[in-house]
Amino acid sequence: MNFKDLGLSEPILRAIREQGYETPTPIQAQAIPAVLQGGDLLAGAQTGTGKTAGFTLPLLQRLMQATPAPGPGGARGRVAIRALILTPTRELAAQVEESVRTYGQHLPLSSMVMFGGVGMQPQIDRLRRGVDILVATPGRLLDHHQQGTLNLSQVQIFVLDEADRMLDMGFIHDIKKVLAILPARKQSLLFSATFSDDIKALADRLLDRPALIEVARRNATAETIAQKVHPVARDKKKELLAHLIHAGDWHQVLVFTRMKHGANRLAEYLNEHDITAMAIHGNKSQTARTKALSDFKSGALQVLVATDIAARGIDIDQLPHVVNFELPNVPEDYVHRIGRTGRAGARGEAISLVCLDEEIFLKDIEKLTRTSIPREAVPGFEAPPSERAEPIVLGRMTIGVGGTRRNAGGGGGRAGQPAHQRTAPPRAHAARPGGNPPARPARPAQATPSRSRHNPNPRGRG
Repeated sequence: MNFKDLGLSEPILRAIREQGYETPTPIQAQAIPAVLQGGDLLAGAQTGTGKTAGFTLPLLQRLMQATPAPGPGGARGRVAIRALILTPTRELAAQVEESVRTYGQHLPLSSMVMFGGVGMQPQIDRLRRGVDILVATPGRLLDHHQQGTLNLSQVQIFVLDEADRMLDMGFIHDIKKVLAILPARKQSLLFSATFSDDIKALADRLLDRPALIEVARRNATAETIAQKVHPVARDKKKELLAHLIHAGDWHQVLVFTRMKHGANRLAEYLNEHDITAMAIHGNKSQTARTKALSDFKSGALQVLVATDIAARGIDIDQLPHVVNFELPNVPEDYVHRIGRTGRAGARGEAISLVCLDEEIFLKDIEKLTRTSIPREAVPGFEAPPSERAEPIVLGRMTIGVGGTRRNAGGGGGRAGQPAHQRTAPPRAHAARPGGNPPARPARPAQATPSRSRHNPNPRGRG
């Protein structure tokens, strides 16, 4: 099968050929015909398999076949927004809108990206000139709606991208607000890297008799990614990472940490050891995030240190290495992290530096993905025989001592006990190097989304 067999128009096929693509991925081969038929769709595929083109290509085709809607007040030469794509992060929004422009470059359709962290006036000015396709994060979209600067009454196609991450980040209430201001009659598409029970519940509220596509079993990792665990002493992680980069002559490495301040400290350490690195996370300005990502993509920056909240939208061709400097406490995030490499059929390597404290997270990840990740000790960096596991403090939640476990992803928490109460006896935050500082008292865990209470990153507005 090639893209011509999917019923796409020649201008779109021309743009695809110019990008060097001939054969659709499995998710594209199934999703494109389904979207072209005009019905709702619930689609899932492991990250890196081409989900963005899976909805962008047929969306462009359907907008070209439909009659443009008049602009607000019938303004001459303007059209109302006809398609809305909602994403969880700024980086992903920018990436998706870039795909819209790339595949729609031979079509008379306009698009724009909208997110927070930048001024609203340029966005308002762009909206006034007319936009067919809007790619936005939830917070900034609702800001514009409240100020009356955009009109969503003519939306014909609504796409909820990375829906699982939306729930992780606590966007469920914003999603409901967006749905309330969209037309009741529209085509709705929900795309997600993983299918959880929460995603299916959201689909029940959003979609009308949707087609269901799942091209890989839930929470599977790509076969193109070689996974490896390096057991390491707690206080030798930074040294081991620098050693691996120097010894392997790595020139493009995406490194994940759990917390923002940990990302900053690690980037500082690497720069002090002749490795160019920058951190990217929610506290960074949009200008700083854009520059770091641009430098990393171009090869001017050797290492990009990221938190999970900033990782969506980091789509880099032929990215060879992803390193989990710290394992995520939500096992589904491991799938998303390592999916930044091994994309579009390319080979990639995902390495995790795991100390004794994180064995609980590793067991949850292996149970979720149904894989046993190979261990390989690096001489000189192993934990000494006297080292014992200590608790990991995430805000007010303590994990990993006395048999306590988290429950998401198949971990066996204490039966009947809420996750935020499954904590070990309090310990001093300075019990080990790199311990997290005291945090504000935790809010009570919420039933929906079920995994958001385990995410230490605060929710921000796009």
